[in-house]
Amino acid sequence: MALSILNNIPSLMAENQLSITQQGLQKTLFQLSSGSRINSGADDAAGLAIADVLSANITSLQQSAANANDGVGALQVADGALAQVTTLLNRAVTLATESATGTVSSDQRTAINAEFTAIKAEIDRIGSQTSFNGTSVFTASTTSIFLSDANSNSTIAVNVGVLSSSSIGPSTTNLSGDDLTTSDSATTALADINSAIASVAASRGNLGAGMNRLASAVNVMQNQVQNLTAAVDTIKSADIGTSVANLSKYQILQQTGISALAQANSSQQSVLKLLQ
Repeated sequence: MALSILNNIPSLMAENQLSITQQGLQKTLFQLSSGSRINSGADDAAGLAIADVLSANITSLQQSAANANDGVGALQVADGALAQVTTLLNRAVTLATESATGTVSSDQRTAINAEFTAIKAEIDRIGSQTSFNGTSVFTASTTSIFLSDANSNSTIAVNVGVLSSSSIGPSTTNLSGDDLTTSDSATTALADINSAIASVAASRGNLGAGMNRLASAVNVMQNQVQNLTAAVDTIKSADIGTSVANLSKYQILQQTGISALAQANSSQQSVLKLLQ
């Protein structure tokens, strides 16, 4: 090969290879510091697009699970309130049975009826004051629990129904006109109270079915989140073992590249010896 001083081809080649090594070293350091194999679209454009879509699905599913859990919470509040209503109605059964017997005086029936009236008032208060997150629980309107996985939407409808002494349970048993002031009225009230107890039990059964459905939806969504997270992890996570091996490789190549570049730059100085 003829001696030339116009261009130092070995130096250019060494410099180019050193630049490639530097890029590889920088990419490896990014992967190790972030734990992610994909730190920009240039690393894996298709993989990044897939991972971002899956991440959006995960976010939607997590919030949907939270929505469903809120729905379960609201139904649990309603169920707890109805459990107390059942306790009140059981006491009303005792009072009505006591008032219906012929050995109770008129004054005693008046006292018994006063407690029965208080029970009805408490049922009214429970129906109007029980709330979840600032919203009344016992309402005629249907509550829709919104669920989404970023690709499709769905709702689970929950209808608790109203609650008052004049409308208890799905059969809307009315106790508001009942009293225990006479034996006959107590007997009539007792039949209505027993009907109300059965109606409350039916309401709690419906609430239980709704809670089980929402809990099942949460389980499904949590399973989806787990599997989608694993998929995103497979796409985006860096292989730490491979990255550490690459780090060692690029560090060695960097050192040898710098040495080779120095040798290439000094090699043309031998031409000066011809001028001596």
